[in-house]
Amino acid sequence: MIRVPLYRNRTVAVLGLARSGLAVARALSAGGARVLCWDDAPDARAAARDQGFEVRPAGPEDGIAALVPSPGVPLSHPMIAAAHDAGVEVVGDIELLWRVLPEPRYVAVTGTNGKSTTTALIGHLLHSAGARHIRVGGNLGTPVLDLTPVPGEGTIVLELSSYQLDLTVEATFDIALLLNVAPDHLDRHGTMAAYVDAKRQVFRPGRLASAVVGTDDPISRSIGDALAARDPLRVVPVTVEGASREGVSVVDGLLHEDGEPVCDLTHAAALPGRHNWQNAAAAYAAARACGLAPERIVPALLDFPGLPHRMEKIGSVSGIPVINDSKATNAEAAARAIACFDNVYWIAGGRPKEGGLDAVAPLFSHIAHAFLIGEAEDGFAATLEGRLPVTRCGTLDRAVAAALDAACSNGRDGTVVLFSPACASFDQFRDFEQRGDRFRALVPVEPTAASEEAAPWTR
Repeated sequence: MIRVPLYRNRTVAVLGLARSGLAVARALSAGGARVLCWDDAPDARAAARDQGFEVRPAGPEDGIAALVPSPGVPLSHPMIAAAHDAGVEVVGDIELLWRVLPEPRYVAVTGTNGKSTTTALIGHLLHSAGARHIRVGGNLGTPVLDLTPVPGEGTIVLELSSYQLDLTVEATFDIALLLNVAPDHLDRHGTMAAYVDAKRQVFRPGRLASAVVGTDDPISRSIGDALAARDPLRVVPVTVEGASREGVSVVDGLLHEDGEPVCDLTHAAALPGRHNWQNAAAAYAAARACGLAPERIVPALLDFPGLPHRMEKIGSVSGIPVINDSKATNAEAAARAIACFDNVYWIAGGRPKEGGLDAVAPLFSHIAHAFLIGEAEDGFAATLEGRLPVTRCGTLDRAVAAALDAACSNGRDGTVVLFSPACASFDQFRDFEQRGDRFRALVPVEPTAASEEAAPWTR
């Protein structure tokens, strides 16, 4: 745990008591603050009480020095509005981490898709190269204030969602990555412009020395062009859509740096498909910005074990590969997964996001049959019926049974069963991890993918 002594002998309110909220409460309490905890969910309040915290909404009489909401709490929450009205600072755990540990090097990764894989891959590259004191956290796995403290010569690699960036105030990073931008979380941000503005905060000036920017979508490309005008900021463009003489590019799986070939990513078993090639290219660029030589990076790229719930091959049933891509919480992410295969028995659905299946539409020819679940079932069925076979399943257990039965009866080479929901999980599951764990449990194979056990640099 990283102690936060910034508010010693003062009162701080913590709003939202899931993993990151409880980590904040522990870190503030260990630093000498009086902590008032609140969550709108009774179960979460009970869990905080069980850990000995004072649980009640903070009021004006408490004279709170700061309000720390969890990233998932809507910014329209009455406690946040009241804090703003009272002139109380509202900050997130990333800001607290940066203020209490300013000395380490910070590598920050954001984007609509690919953040988790890229973040974990950067940690893997640094660790494999022998770098010491590496920590990986944020939106990925371990809440940042639950990480082990790191000395000044260490490196902290952070996956940052737009929600987390919204709650930074002054934090600025040494190396910042923007992978891509597509419509997402518009229910939170209201407009696409507000969502893009939140992402842009990863490039807040200050200590920023290197910016790695994916250039394969117009929004990210325009942000990269604007950053290139900053002096002396080094901007490294990343593309998987053709050769480039500058930056890092991937052509037919072959990774290039400044136009020179570096390695063949088709040999990286845990990084299949163009979307993972972008992740690998961005991680390579970040590792180079950290001072690693190509010969130290390439072997680690190729032996990266992958992450649970992200294009995770969990085994085969009657020779049919079964893929867990529960992390695909929007249609753009699902489209990237579907594009990797030619004959997909696709399990999809959950709580739908704006745009529906628009991003998947160009790939309908890759889908042999769709099996739909959750709140999105009716809307997805209306989009797909008449274009490809559809079975309404309602629940994940029924969808898995139906998809496996249909795929195993197909007999065509290249068939896969792919769980890539294109939706949030919150209609039937706590989060995408619980959803992916349930999918794994329903498939009658022995797991063959990377272990859930934390990598050593995340502890």
